[in-house]
Amino acid sequence: MTRTFAKAWEQVLRPMLLRPKRVQVAALCLRDGPNGVEVLLITSRDTGRWVLPKGWPMDGLSAASAALTEAWEEAGVTEAEIDPRPIGQYQYMKKLDSGVPQPVDTHVYRVKVGDLAASYPESDERVRRWVTPKEAAGMVQEPGLQDILRSL
Repeated sequence: MTRTFAKAWEQVLRPMLLRPKRVQVAALCLRDGPNGVEVLLITSRDTGRWVLPKGWPMDGLSAASAALTEAWEEAGVTEAEIDPRPIGQYQYMKKLDSGVPQPVDTHVYRVKVGDLAASYPESDERVRRWVTPKEAAGMVQEPGLQDILRSL
């Protein structure tokens, strides 16, 4: 190993590869549609790809409550019931503000949606769409989330 590579390995590459996964919480928002169960997807703010409402755990809130808060802020979900137990989890690489990729375990909570608000904190930054679970599985990029959606 060259001295430059060895230094880069110890200072940058090795810590990045050995970094523990962080945890996020996601709301799998569901409703009974005219043709069966529908899933609410939203676009991410940075890339515009289709995702579930999700975010970091919040001090003072259970994981399920934090997921429900994300559903309100990112998708305008109101009048909702959330299952306090996760129905599954998936992994993905999140690009942090610093540009460094961070492995993330995302715990998914089932939310039965009663209504959506027209105006909500991120309404000007995202698009939301109700789709079938099969359509949703084809729209999201994360294989583990695709599996969860296909199991509905």
